[in-house]
Amino acid sequence: MTGGSGSLAAMETETVRFDTKIAVLLRDDLLVWQRLNVTAFLVSGLGSAVPEVVGEPYQDADGLTYLPMFRQPVLVFEASKEQLTLAHGRALARELPMSVFTSDLFATGHDAANRAAVRAVPTSALDLVGLAVHGPRNAVDRVSKGARMHP
Repeated sequence: MTGGSGSLAAMETETVRFDTKIAVLLRDDLLVWQRLNVTAFLVSGLGSAVPEVVGEPYQDADGLTYLPMFRQPVLVFEASKEQLTLAHGRALARELPMSVFTSDLFATGHDAANRAAVRAVPTSALDLVGLAVHGPRNAVDRVSKGARMHP
């Protein structure tokens, strides 16, 4: 990096500890394409509902600007269907911002249909295949307890 207030090497060695955490939990029986698709949809909800997790736009050395991304890491876990249901309940109890993806959403083709599919099912009967949550580190750790880091 040229110019600026510090060298790239110095910035890469800085350790930043965030007070909050972003976690995505995916059901362990999803196909690879489903895991990627569900993750993308889930984190888009957090970025729009919790704007403070989004950093500043990026710019390359030629001055071309790119969209901002999350300012902190996103941890991706896999969990059984039962663990996902438990995590969902824990996140609700802690009133953490959360996005959900149910199995019904694989059969829909647009946003309105997605929302209608979720709205049609009571909370306790949601067939969750993924969820994303943001909040204080310890609260998100409790929500994701029992899930494994995604391989």
